[in-house]
Amino acid sequence: MMGGIIGSGIFMNPHVVAEIVHTPALILGAWAAGGLIALAGAFIYAELAALRPQVGGQYAYIREAFHPGVAFIYGWTLLLVVQSGGMAAVAVTFARYFIELTGVGMADWVVGAIALGVLTIINCLGVRAGSTVQSALMVLKILAIAALIAAGLFANPRHDVINTAPRPGSQGWSTLGTFGAALVPVLFAYGGWQTASFVAGEMREPRKNLPRALLIGVVGVIVLYLSVNLVCVSVLGAEGLAATTTPASEVMRLVLGEKGKTMIAIGIAISTLGFLSQSMLTAPRVYFAMADDRLFFKSIARLHPRTRVPAAAIALQGFGAIVIAASGSYNEILDYVVSIDSIFFGLTAACLFALRKRAPVSEKNAGGSGRALKVSVVIIILFIAAEWLVAASAIYKAPTNSLIGVAILVAGIPVYFFWRWRNNRGGTESR
Repeated sequence: MMGGIIGSGIFMNPHVVAEIVHTPALILGAWAAGGLIALAGAFIYAELAALRPQVGGQYAYIREAFHPGVAFIYGWTLLLVVQSGGMAAVAVTFARYFIELTGVGMADWVVGAIALGVLTIINCLGVRAGSTVQSALMVLKILAIAALIAAGLFANPRHDVINTAPRPGSQGWSTLGTFGAALVPVLFAYGGWQTASFVAGEMREPRKNLPRALLIGVVGVIVLYLSVNLVCVSVLGAEGLAATTTPASEVMRLVLGEKGKTMIAIGIAISTLGFLSQSMLTAPRVYFAMADDRLFFKSIARLHPRTRVPAAAIALQGFGAIVIAASGSYNEILDYVVSIDSIFFGLTAACLFALRKRAPVSEKNAGGSGRALKVSVVIIILFIAAEWLVAASAIYKAPTNSLIGVAILVAGIPVYFFWRWRNNRGGTESR
């Protein structure tokens, strides 16, 4: 679960946030607020997992709460925008650090495509093989982050981390709007906690283990993210953090020299691989669920006879990410990933209102804890509002790229009706 959150964002996005808000208090406050939103989402998804511990996670929640067509559009955008696009960008990020470290004479998209291909093959070998690689990479990336935090904490603080002086000319609603804009890169870095729900149907005791994984995992990431930003602000200062596009590397260079910079570059490369491995392990379960509902190609719903994993779905996900990485369009895709993802985060949270009426949370689906897992209505509404405000901010910030994502979403509507027509025609012919 933590591997689905921690990718390259925490190493890059502190710089983006510092460019938007200009005091240590607002920088750390934005990361704390983003953590609270992610934690609220984890509580919401934990209750959803208790109510519907099924393969497909978010897809299954939307299908049962609203309509199969809405769920199909979610899966459609997950494949063409959110997951494949994000994976392509992260793969190329890995490639750039790999090329910098090794000096290999290949284009970054080639190295990224190779990494995606290898991880696709590993995850097609089975859940155990994929999860073993994922666990190993997760341990290595946490060690890299721990090294960054330790280096910064043991260094003499160079800058004040509690400075709250506002930027000249920015106050009131201007400061509030700026803070809201800072949440866009923050929530992008926190994104990914929802993917653990995709494999609920393959977990042992999902009603107990999935909520536990969601809550513990998000709290662990909040602690790591706040610690990293505290170190960055302490060593670089707010202005220095805004001035460098590679804050983690700059912190390690200042504290440990060029060897430290090389060490964190290796850690970032490992972190991106871990994110890609987790994406390969989880998201294809959504396409499997779509095919099982006869809204996608039948082959995607087939399990490999030996490994018992949806190998075709995993291969499709990997192929899509490789195509996007090779096309060079990943920079534009990143702009609309946040807007589309946030729309469906809010929509999924709204599923709780419908699912509670059909199957109230009871001690039976509370994971055997003896207490019902039920999230406050206020938290649900605040979470929905926060996610949709972030989506609006992303569209306002990059309207052209965001509208491309919206166009792909809308294009899923006729595709859904095509599959419905195809299924109805097939059923008529069989009679």
